[in-house]
Amino acid sequence: MYFQYYLMGIILLPGLIFAMVAQAKVTSTYNKYSEVLSSSNITAKDLLKVLSSTCNMNYLTIKQIPGNLTDNYNPRTEEISLSSSVYNSPSISALGVACHEFGHALQKKERYAPYQFRKILIPITNIASTLLWPLVIIGLILNFGAETGGVLGDVFLWAGVGFFGLAVLLNLATLPVEYDASNRAIQILSSTRTLTQEEVSQAKEVLNAAALTYVAALVVSVLNLLRFLAVVFLSRDRR
Repeated sequence: MYFQYYLMGIILLPGLIFAMVAQAKVTSTYNKYSEVLSSSNITAKDLLKVLSSTCNMNYLTIKQIPGNLTDNYNPRTEEISLSSSVYNSPSISALGVACHEFGHALQKKERYAPYQFRKILIPITNIASTLLWPLVIIGLILNFGAETGGVLGDVFLWAGVGFFGLAVLLNLATLPVEYDASNRAIQILSSTRTLTQEEVSQAKEVLNAAALTYVAALVVSVLNLLRFLAVVFLSRDRR
């Protein structure tokens, strides 16, 4: 029995290793091309201002925030926040990251279907994550009780399985959104001639490395779901 729980505990190990490798890859690639300045010498901030005007999206606010790789797009406030190392930088990494966030703004404007679907999933998953562990704890306690309690415990535990499944679904829905934003970024950098062909390839390296972190998140969420399923079946066996 203890071996079963030990085995259940190491289910996550491959995913965690993958996640660490992916994070190391994005950090090293980003740092590498942060040192390479673009031939256009335009800063990330100025490029987004030009793109906002060209695409009739002057409602976007471009602001600087502290940190490294903290860049994001807020659809509620229509703000693109660029980290300190990106905002005033004309590097390959900075322009790639900035255009990726602009790609998310374009997704919202064009009502890109995967983006809309993910937007719906986020608040549902947030609520589910709040309820998840209370349900799991109650389900486990009941499953070690009487037969009637065990049946009720199954209800709570399978509700937990459903909530873990929502996390998997959200991470799965995130992949096409992130890859599309990166594809839009590369298209922008190429079509506007902001970067040369060689520089575009370098920007692709940065964005592809970043995309690996989302793949890793999906893998970890799937393994978490499998681990929790193992918890459910083990708790039933011990009734």
